Amino acid sequence: MGIPTEVVGSLPRPQYLQKAYAGFDAGNIERDVLIAAQDKAAEDSVKRMAQTGETLLTDGEQRASSFATYPIIDTLGGAGLAANLAADGQYFAIFDDGHHRQLPRLTSGPFRYRTYAYENYKKSAPYAEGTGHAMKTAVIAPSMLYLLYPLNGSVEGYSKEEFVKDLVDECEKDIRGCFEAGAQRVSMDFTEGRLASKNDPRNPWTGAELLKTFVDLNSQVLDRFSASERENIGIHTCPGGDCDSVHSGEVPYASLLPSLFAMNAGYFLIQLASEKDKKSVYKQIGESIRRDANGVKQLAFIGVTNPLNPTVESAEDIAKELIEASNYIPKDQLGATDDCGFSPFSIDEKPKHGSPDFARDVAMQKIQARVDGAKLASETVFS
Repeated sequence: MGIPTEVVGSLPRPQYLQKAYAGFDAGNIERDVLIAAQDKAAEDSVKRMAQTGETLLTDGEQRASSFATYPIIDTLGGAGLAANLAADGQYFAIFDDGHHRQLPRLTSGPFRYRTYAYENYKKSAPYAEGTGHAMKTAVIAPSMLYLLYPLNGSVEGYSKEEFVKDLVDECEKDIRGCFEAGAQRVSMDFTEGRLASKNDPRNPWTGAELLKTFVDLNSQVLDRFSASERENIGIHTCPGGDCDSVHSGEVPYASLLPSLFAMNAGYFLIQLASEKDKKSVYKQIGESIRRDANGVKQLAFIGVTNPLNPTVESAEDIAKELIEASNYIPKDQLGATDDCGFSPFSIDEKPKHGSPDFARDVAMQKIQARVDGAKLASETVFS
């Protein structure tokens, strides 16, 4: 037995792919040229990740506009936006460096995904053949897409209750489709969980006390799956990670963790490498994690690499953190992950790294260090 590891999902898109996205949005290239660039980057992602020793591979979400918007738009420039969505929705987040990411606004029902994660998964699954590794994928949590509905208004002829029902149905369909396509694990991205307690006056939804609503919504999806299925459904939380900046790092984990583990997911991918007071968070996780979440023993994969920092952590330092964490989190419920996806949005120049291509190389080094560090820690933790 050893400490398991798992990647969150995304990788930096290489410069040639980012140029293809921009060219497509500008009308300078055809869709088939963009698709060819996506295919090339996805194949490279899978095959390079296999070389790190990571247990479950991903295609780095190279075909996704972003972790949050892949179901509703093809590019961050708005290509493929459905007729019942307008571009002037709420900010998802305002980051510490001043930039923001904005969601569309729902204008009529019914709500349906345009693209499912399992469609992208199916295109990339053949790249893992012959590597000796299976694959996982990530999906967006319904709590994020809940923000498509006006915060204080309504949509004519389409109540919020009707929207929530459709949203839960679509998320369930997305997850089931991933499993049916062969994914071994599916994690739900829930970065808005910590942001829900920020109360940023520039971004009204963060002061609307939506955390309980988010948890209840995500739980509705989880409750549609059996215990054996939920063992392989995870939830990822972090304070953001876009353009090497965060959106809610100052929000204490104490405001989130009890609610996080109240969801009956099988495992959690939790940002921690960049946290200032790791020990207190380890303790909070140990106090909140459950051995029986409606038939599932929960696992906490703690972040041991920081995707926003180009310095590669050593395997020895990673092992030291995992050994320390095992003093507070039961060792059979402890895993290792990265703080966040390495580049959740398709256009991201990774400014602290100097270029997305260099950041891509660094990401692979960090993944390998995490895998090696978990092996080192396991020798002590399970001795």
